[in-house]
Amino acid sequence: MVKSMTGYGHYEEVTGEYKVTVEIKSVNHRYCDMGIKLPKKFNALEGKLRSILKEYVSRGKVDLYISFDNYADRDVRVQYHEKIAKDYVAIIKQVQDTFCLEQKLTADSLIRFPEVVSLEEDNKDIEVYFPVIENVVRAAGEKFLETRKTEGEHLQKDILSKLAYVSKLVSFVEERSPQILEEYREKIKNKVTEFLGSEKLDENVLATELVIYADKVCVDEETVRLRSHIQNMEETFLQEESIGRKLDFIAQEMNREANTILSKANDKELSANAIELKTEIEKIREQIQNIE
Repeated sequence: MVKSMTGYGHYEEVTGEYKVTVEIKSVNHRYCDMGIKLPKKFNALEGKLRSILKEYVSRGKVDLYISFDNYADRDVRVQYHEKIAKDYVAIIKQVQDTFCLEQKLTADSLIRFPEVVSLEEDNKDIEVYFPVIENVVRAAGEKFLETRKTEGEHLQKDILSKLAYVSKLVSFVEERSPQILEEYREKIKNKVTEFLGSEKLDENVLATELVIYADKVCVDEETVRLRSHIQNMEETFLQEESIGRKLDFIAQEMNREANTILSKANDKELSANAIELKTEIEKIREQIQNIE
């Protein structure tokens, strides 16, 4: 199954007791890079959440966002910070003495100062929330995986279409190469006839010249390897595991063969075809960069 490295999954569960929202996003990346953002009180669960996320992705830059609101029995208490209050009082008294100001400090005004009183949630027994969070993460993970599979199917279809075109370009190279050699043979014979008149051309000399020329322009090995790479890539799409790296390697090898064909091209039509071949292979490589 071909999967894209680009995906998105969102799931939210709301009950009378809590609300959990999970969002998963991913983009292309050479390796597997995970980022997890969740409420500070759940930091201890990050390791478990990372393990769950690995079940849905093996390559790409993935970000997991979790928000959690507990509506029932939140174990929230009002906390009074006496030391901070004493510091405020001491500073106020110092300012009053320095500037001979009238004291108007009251308990009501004091507790309004920052950090004198705060709401604190009891973070004990965080593990009891894990099953709730896990269920929502997995639900979002399934949606995330589905988008990656859908995009992967589109990528596969596009790449296979391009491979079919590459195969046609290779066929042109295979058909054109022998013609070039025959045209070169006729060109030599015409040149010799032009300079030597009716004198007979030495067939051994002609054969030697053709062998040397053929060695320079022959691309049989390159086209055979290209055919093999095309078949290998098509078969790779049938594999179940992550195939992005393997496809990228095959595309690199295809590009290498196309470069060699272009360097050996000694014909206008063949050169144009080789350039088109390289261009199409580059398009395939670009698409492969999106595959997990």
